[in-house]
Amino acid sequence: MAEKYETIQVQRDGSLVRVTMDRPEVHNAFNEVLIADLTRCFQQIAREAGKPGAPRVVIYTGRGKTFSSGADLKWMGKMKDYTFEENMADALALAELMALIYTCPVPTIARVNGAAIGGGVGLVSACDIAVASEKAVFSLSEVKLGIVPACIAPYVIGRIGQGAAREFFLTGERFGAQKAMEIGLVTRVAPHEKLDQVVDELAEGLITSGPQALHMAKELIRTVPTMTLEEAKPYTAEMIARLRISDEGQEGIHAFFEKRKPAWAQKGKKQE
Repeated sequence: MAEKYETIQVQRDGSLVRVTMDRPEVHNAFNEVLIADLTRCFQQIAREAGKPGAPRVVIYTGRGKTFSSGADLKWMGKMKDYTFEENMADALALAELMALIYTCPVPTIARVNGAAIGGGVGLVSACDIAVASEKAVFSLSEVKLGIVPACIAPYVIGRIGQGAAREFFLTGERFGAQKAMEIGLVTRVAPHEKLDQVVDELAEGLITSGPQALHMAKELIRTVPTMTLEEAKPYTAEMIARLRISDEGQEGIHAFFEKRKPAWAQKGKKQE
């Protein structure tokens, strides 16, 4: 994780990687540079996954009082003069970033420290787990600008379902952290002063699980809903059979019966 970035901070803390959008002066709004930086960052995390000393959990957040206000207005101002082909290339870059975060081989936690607007809601939805400060607010406000939350739609709808999406995609209204938890956008709400404590405890818990098992659990969640029952039977049976005989599966089972922590948990947070 030694790459240099212009718009994000990437900090390695043992088995944790903290990815922070670093544009507080524009409320962490994203433009083509931020999208490119985040894309390179998550590509690097994916390349390292499974290797000795690789990151085990990603905590994703924004610097300052805002998580992300969505698209940068100056960037949008340039896009209005783009051709269709230029707009298509630009939109595909954002779509690729969302897919990279969603398919990241290691668990991702969104630390929602403040407002998440438009595309910021997409970034929350692409993460596995989302913890929001009680002060956080959310809005899918694209329709107010005559556009729609298109590239983020697969992740937002997957997170909150069609019913809630119909309401908030169409109204663009703002809602608070408790409502976000009710509709499934975030998984937990924390007092603002305890946000880091809650997020770090979640990360520590994830590190006690098998890295390969976590990766395969994410694949299971992505894949099974698209399968018929007949397709799911051999797929799921093969997955568990392979994991049982894998080095990680064998270590986990032996550790359980020997009443000790498995090797990956013994290394803990400060694994390098």
